[in-house]
Amino acid sequence: MNDPIDRNDPYETTEQHVERLLGRALNSFDLPDALVERLRTALAHASALHASHHSAALHRATYRHTYLLADGASLTLWELVHHRGADGRDHHELYADKAEVRLAAARLSEAFGFPDAVGLADPLDDDLDADLELLSALLTRPPAPAPRMYVPDDSADHARRVLRRAENADRPGDAVAARLRGAFAHHIQQVFGRQCSVAGKDAGFSLYEHAFLLLDGSEMSVWEVEHTATPDGRHMCEVYEDERTARTAMELRARVR
Repeated sequence: MNDPIDRNDPYETTEQHVERLLGRALNSFDLPDALVERLRTALAHASALHASHHSAALHRATYRHTYLLADGASLTLWELVHHRGADGRDHHELYADKAEVRLAAARLSEAFGFPDAVGLADPLDDDLDADLELLSALLTRPPAPAPRMYVPDDSADHARRVLRRAENADRPGDAVAARLRGAFAHHIQQVFGRQCSVAGKDAGFSLYEHAFLLLDGSEMSVWEVEHTATPDGRHMCEVYEDERTARTAMELRARVR
């Protein structure tokens, strides 16, 4: 979802959204460097109005921006947008903590003649906090995997071809190849796909699980990363023994600047 207070581009990427959010905030330099670095790994975002106040003297709104990061975690930023009734120009402030943005909003209201605003509970807190928990869960929880349907179709040869096209130096070795020679059925599933900008160029990332059923009745998977984050934009395949290592490799590729 795009930022509800600025719909200039309905196709705005999360990377562009983050840059715009940081660029317009008057206090973005107050955010911890570590938080900004994590924010730049965001894969997706959602924005929602959290609370608002409008009067002749003051217009004030608080927005919640939630991000899904490359490591699977979520991160929330709180944006305070305000202007006096006379000047009509929006001023933006960013906070990493909900308590800080509530205090800033309360102080702003107090300055414009609403002394009871400090300490007042947000009337939308309960519903929107529950909504935030649900949103964070949706962002961080992977979709339920489709049931595996193993197909006996030259699976040992398929495994050999997957390993052979891997270009990464830390690809599975001889022990994995030897086990996969006993594969008699396999299942392929895409578990991740994304387009992004790497070093100023468009690049695509896909992650596939190749699951194999072996002759001894056991199961085994290898994880294939396909991407175009190469100097000349060519397609490249990398294969890893576990999903965590494959996702880490994608993140490192995506961070190249």
